[in-house]
Amino acid sequence: MIPTIGVCYYPEHWPETQWEEDAARMVKAGITWVRIGEFAWALMEPKPDVFDWDWLDRAIEVLGSAGLKIVLGTPTATPPRWMIDKHPDMLAHDANGQPRKFGSRRHYCFSHEGYRVESRRITALMAERYGRNPHVQAWQTDNEYACHDTTVSYSPAATAAFRDWLAQKYQSTDALNRAWGNVFWSMQYDEWSQIDPPNLTVTEPNHPHQLDFARFSSDQVVAFNRIQCDEIRKHSDAPIIHNFMGRETSFDHFKLSKDLDITSWDSYPIGFLSDRIGETPTFKARFLKQGHPDNQAFHHDIYRAAGAMRTEAAPHEGRWWVMEQQPGPVNWAPWNPAPLPGMCRLWAWEAIAHGAECVSYFRWRQAPFAQEQMHAGLLRPDSEPAPALAEAMQVAGEITELGDVTAAAAPVGLVFDYDSCWAWEAQPQGADFTGFDLAFDAYRALRRAGLSVDILHPETADLSAYRLVLAPGLLTLSDPLRDALARYKGIALIGPRTDTKTHDLSIPTPMGPNIPGLDVTAVVTESLPPIADEPLEKGRFVRWFEHLEGRDTVHMETRAGQAAIMGGAHLRYLAGWPDPDTFAAIIRTLCTEAGLDALDLPEGLRIRDTARHRFVFNYAPVPMKWHDVMIPAAGVHWEARS
Repeated sequence: MIPTIGVCYYPEHWPETQWEEDAARMVKAGITWVRIGEFAWALMEPKPDVFDWDWLDRAIEVLGSAGLKIVLGTPTATPPRWMIDKHPDMLAHDANGQPRKFGSRRHYCFSHEGYRVESRRITALMAERYGRNPHVQAWQTDNEYACHDTTVSYSPAATAAFRDWLAQKYQSTDALNRAWGNVFWSMQYDEWSQIDPPNLTVTEPNHPHQLDFARFSSDQVVAFNRIQCDEIRKHSDAPIIHNFMGRETSFDHFKLSKDLDITSWDSYPIGFLSDRIGETPTFKARFLKQGHPDNQAFHHDIYRAAGAMRTEAAPHEGRWWVMEQQPGPVNWAPWNPAPLPGMCRLWAWEAIAHGAECVSYFRWRQAPFAQEQMHAGLLRPDSEPAPALAEAMQVAGEITELGDVTAAAAPVGLVFDYDSCWAWEAQPQGADFTGFDLAFDAYRALRRAGLSVDILHPETADLSAYRLVLAPGLLTLSDPLRDALARYKGIALIGPRTDTKTHDLSIPTPMGPNIPGLDVTAVVTESLPPIADEPLEKGRFVRWFEHLEGRDTVHMETRAGQAAIMGGAHLRYLAGWPDPDTFAAIIRTLCTEAGLDALDLPEGLRIRDTARHRFVFNYAPVPMKWHDVMIPAAGVHWEARS
């Protein structure tokens, strides 16, 4: 695979006389792809059924004639103001029952049938007009599903759709009452019309009620996206993409990706570190201008795996992009530092090393107006080069020199499950327990050991390609994965909290985990506040600790003599949430048993192996030594693999 560089561009923001010059400068910079159109519905259809396609025709022609390949976005993330007048009940409602009004973006409810019809209509019209245009070589559906907490809606439209979803799933209210355990607190329902979304209750709603509402909300996003994919495919053979977000678990990206040809995500490392990642002040200060050393890679691997869903390919073969790469300070985080010199190059190469076909920077020119005017681009608002332009050009030149960068299968697999994230949001049991953070901490430990990782779908049926597999925090194991673990001849570490509940979020009998060949039961659960931990022989558990019983071997103990890791030769259960150093030590021990070389990389230095190269990335703000090579701060080094 020969990777490419792209950019996001908004021709409607600039004088038409500037388009040709912009296109020529993009090509000169080594840019191949340009994304347009995703926010321009009000210009395409300024009034209901009154269209103006001429400006978009000209923009596509100017950009395409310059040699650029176009990703054309459907504009459904920004319905025009007249749409609200036409469908005043299409707005999503927040958890307090208040409508989320017009004036920014993503102002719609996924469940509103009228807006679904409108979205199908505008998508069909665009596909009919541009589906065979030779310059339009890919499509993007909508923009950043879930951004601004918009997956979940408590609107009347969502309420009606939720009731219908429940009726289809359970067929009778008696079955629903049994599944949800509604005999508790006299919560039984007699009619579907009695059931509301789980908001505005006196105390916490019933956990399976919350979990089913999360599943329903995810399905609504998947259905909304499928409508657009179906319409595009009637008129175009070009691949369809959606740009996912980071640290976003409110819908199942694996399920949605079955309708996509290519997945992508929007990578804003510094914004995420500032706004969304819980780390110590010291850690955040060290990586203030670089971003978390493992956050981007984790998402690259998740979305590469999601990109394999449509074709059922191996996880490392998934097709994926970075659709928006941070080029400088952003506008939306609490604080918005500028990247260290070199980071815009490092981030691009890290994505490419994880298999990205394209890294597209957001945006070409910084806007001098509206909400994102403080968001940097490759150009300043006055059209002079911003610092990231030279780095993007450097990456484009280096791609030409390096050539093929093909992803390789990793020796380690990590199972990640969106349904489990919803379950632990519904019933965290400890205020700081999240499924995402648990999986991320496992991933960080693997990366610290210098390992490349494949993210695995929770219904993976064959683990034989991996020497080591981790499955932390899975609500309940799917039948394919349960069978695969029972057959597995490598080393699998599951837990904590894996297979300890039913699909309906109740405690099973016998208590879990229930995997053939594993004689271990989690019988008592403790959540540990930040002021406490559970000391081990070496290391400690934080946040979570389970008391285990069973006849299997104890591989690690707490200082008090309780099992910390328990199981057989191949399948083992982790009884708690290790702190970072403890997790890293556990991984190194397992690697030794599995015949894997494990390192203990210094903070900030990370590795990714491709089919032909080993890439080394220095996220640290100081130079770091790798063997005999001194890698500068924000530097990238690659070498041929033997």
